[in-house]
Amino acid sequence: MDRRADRQAERRVSVEAVNAMVAELFPGARDRCAELGPDWALARRDVDAADIRPGGYISGPVQFGLADATLWFLSFAALGRIEPMAVTSELSIRYLRPAQGPVLRARARLGSIGRRQLIGTATVWVDDERQPTAVAQGTYVFPAEAVFPAESGA
Repeated sequence: MDRRADRQAERRVSVEAVNAMVAELFPGARDRCAELGPDWALARRDVDAADIRPGGYISGPVQFGLADATLWFLSFAALGRIEPMAVTSELSIRYLRPAQGPVLRARARLGSIGRRQLIGTATVWVDDERQPTAVAQGTYVFPAEAVFPAESGA
């Protein structure tokens, strides 16, 4: 393993650590991190009656919230540490089809990351990732003290 790969491995954030932070700081939150990679995150939400609109569809705000949470989880993986004050600067969503099902999922992928911000895209789905219900793009900013670690140096 080369030196860059060593640093990347040291900066890996675990799903368990993310979910523990969410449970501690946001005890009512129902969105959970399911998987993390260096440039992607997967989240899920078990749907209940409060999430359903008339007609049996999962509401748009619930889908929006899961897309936001997934991109937030992505920011931790990309930074290499949990930074609760990484905040949404901009988020837009396009709803593609009705969402119906017991579990809502979202996968966020890194578009770019700089010293103070991250841009990513989240795809939301219910049964089949190839049939998304919504696609979102967002920008997240990091607090000044959370500057992205430099790739050079020790």
